[in-house]
Amino acid sequence: MNAAARLLLGLVWLLQWLPLALLAPLGRGLGRLLYWFGRGRRRVALANVALCLPELAERERRALVREHFALVGRSLLERGLLWYAPRARLEKLIHVEGDVHLAERSARPVMWLVPHFLAVDVAGAATQLFQKQWVVNVYTAQSNPVLDAALKKGRARFGLAEMFTRQQSALPMVRAIKRGHAFFNPSDMDFGLRDAAFVPFFGQPAATLLAPSRLARTLGMVVQPVVGELLPGGEGYRIRFLEPWTDWPSPDAEADAARMNRWIEQEIRRCPAQYLWVHKRFKTRPPGAPPIY
Repeated sequence: MNAAARLLLGLVWLLQWLPLALLAPLGRGLGRLLYWFGRGRRRVALANVALCLPELAERERRALVREHFALVGRSLLERGLLWYAPRARLEKLIHVEGDVHLAERSARPVMWLVPHFLAVDVAGAATQLFQKQWVVNVYTAQSNPVLDAALKKGRARFGLAEMFTRQQSALPMVRAIKRGHAFFNPSDMDFGLRDAAFVPFFGQPAATLLAPSRLARTLGMVVQPVVGELLPGGEGYRIRFLEPWTDWPSPDAEADAARMNRWIEQEIRRCPAQYLWVHKRFKTRPPGAPPIY
């Protein structure tokens, strides 16, 4: 298994030398293969889209999911750019919009609220490339130690990130935030009901973390939404650092979770094929509710 992981990483390293205008269609081709052979994840994506975008006809839903898989393929192959390409090349490919320097100026710690669009890792790279504030980054540890080491090294390779896994205690991360580190927080996935509540997501009850609101309120954080987007062909990526929220966090963490979900819904409608539809967003169900997947 480790040998296969090293071979995969070697291939990704080689492919990152290609121009993005060539790498992007290769990634889309990989995504088409994943669509046809990844029946389980295809069913998950189709179920999610049917629940969240019921106004689409079945033909439109399938077309959206096919495009989604093409972009998933791109995001996988282009991971090599983020992990291995020279800094100068990435700075040309990543187009930043908005106030990327907020965390450097802020007297209060900043939480970047970053939903799981397919360019979420590009957004993470942008926080290290275009500003000088240290970043706290949380990730899910991988079962394969070779891939886990590559992921951790790749996400922190510009020297401004401290990596913490979701499996470890939150205390070291909280201490880093108290020291002034910004917090890169992709918190819109289904992690179960621990410190979470069922709040609407496209009208469906979705287990949504309350911890972001509670942490931001406890530590007096400024919350700035950030959205990543894959641009067509060889154009690169757009990372939007949006205006900080003035109404979040509030004293009601559950209302904040619902507010966050409504915002993510708006962003999905801007770019529907780029949200992570292959994730089992409705895996955790209310008591008595039938399973989705």
